[in-house]
Amino acid sequence: MSAVGYSVNWPRNWVSPVIVASPHSGSDYPSAFLDRAILDAHEIRSSEDAYVDQLFDAAPALGMAFLTANMPRAYVDLNRSVQELDPAVIDGVARRGQNPRVASGLGVIPRVVAQGRPIYSGKISQAEAAARLDLVWHPYHRELQRLLNTARTHMGEAVLLDCHSMPREALDTLGSGGSKRAEIVLGDRFGVAADARIVEQIEAAFAAAGFEVARNTPFAGAYITQTYGRPSRRQHAVQVEIDRSLYMDEETIQPHSGFEEMRARLAQVLAEVARIGGSAPEADRLAAE
Repeated sequence: MSAVGYSVNWPRNWVSPVIVASPHSGSDYPSAFLDRAILDAHEIRSSEDAYVDQLFDAAPALGMAFLTANMPRAYVDLNRSVQELDPAVIDGVARRGQNPRVASGLGVIPRVVAQGRPIYSGKISQAEAAARLDLVWHPYHRELQRLLNTARTHMGEAVLLDCHSMPREALDTLGSGGSKRAEIVLGDRFGVAADARIVEQIEAAFAAAGFEVARNTPFAGAYITQTYGRPSRRQHAVQVEIDRSLYMDEETIQPHSGFEEMRARLAQVLAEVARIGGSAPEADRLAAE
């Protein structure tokens, strides 16, 4: 199923309570948006989690629903609260205290892309901001909650695997003191967004596929993890951040020679993750191949 703001790829047999999502890999840039931006078509892509939707596309074959954004993060950031409106980019919006994400230009309607580069030369209207949220933000989040509710109803619990990518430089502070540099960072809001058993199973799946895994540093999970991680309601959320340099050239935003190997390793991870809390015969079959 495809809507303007999102797509859902359904499994043939929905047998896993895990919902895989990629909210930042959308690349359908509206022409009017590009015409207004002061960045060129390449520069404006720097905030994308480019190709994450392709890296995790084995999810439906393994019995998991796969939700992906169609529209880009630079247009609407789905991993922000609908209240995180930036008065520096939306005309007439009042300041609401000190929000570090909004202050840095990374509200729900972003003012900048990676490295703080501004998207616009001026402001957009409140009407335009509201139209974007109605078109993109609200439909995506309604669908995400619907998927989680369905998983809880039919499988007893729901587990959201919220998939992102991170620039290699974000990991510069990790791996010191002789430890190996992390390649995957799992964020569970320091234990608040998911039961420990869930996070341990996810971490074990990445480790079994040969990845170096860290937790919550430097990314503990943002709006989506914070909002949908409700272990007391049998609804868990874990953010997954992948080092982009493992599969693409960060300058050209193009896959490199390691892309297909990375995709295969992540399919192996998903085959293990699909077993969490449910029966996943398709996962067993793929893992055996």
